[in-house]
Amino acid sequence: MFKYLKQLTSLVAMVAVLFTFTTETMAAKKSKTLKNTQKKGFVRCGVSQGLPGFSNADAAGNWTGVDVDVCRAVAAAVLGDASKVKYTPLSAKERFTALTSGEIDILSRNTTWTLSRDADIGLTFVGVNFYDGQGFMVRKSSGITSTSQFKKWYLSLYKYWYNN
Repeated sequence: MFKYLKQLTSLVAMVAVLFTFTTETMAAKKSKTLKNTQKKGFVRCGVSQGLPGFSNADAAGNWTGVDVDVCRAVAAAVLGDASKVKYTPLSAKERFTALTSGEIDILSRNTTWTLSRDADIGLTFVGVNFYDGQGFMVRKSSGITSTSQFKKWYLSLYKYWYNN
């Protein structure tokens, strides 16, 4: 019995050391981004390539939208000046490469938070600023009150959705 207790204690100690090392390494990497951003004097913020309401540049190059506001809030918190932001428009394909390579300091654009992005890519999601979903609209006169009433349409919708 003492043999198992000793093994369990050793395992717990190894996990604690590993956790501490991993946490310290991650903290050092994060603080490096913060220190580099403060040293540069501006936040490099990745945004979408023109999605009105989220991030969109007008003809004069002025950015607006909720994602842009997040970038400004970070600049205000980190540098004391909300205008100290340089925006980098990114496609969905480019966004993670730009973030993990250090091309941008933060990513503020439509991005679904998933376990694989936390674990595999090593991203740290700090919060949700927009929830979305899907739904159907039908004419009231159709009498449809549930998606189960779409039986004859379901297959064609499925084929269209997953083949386009």
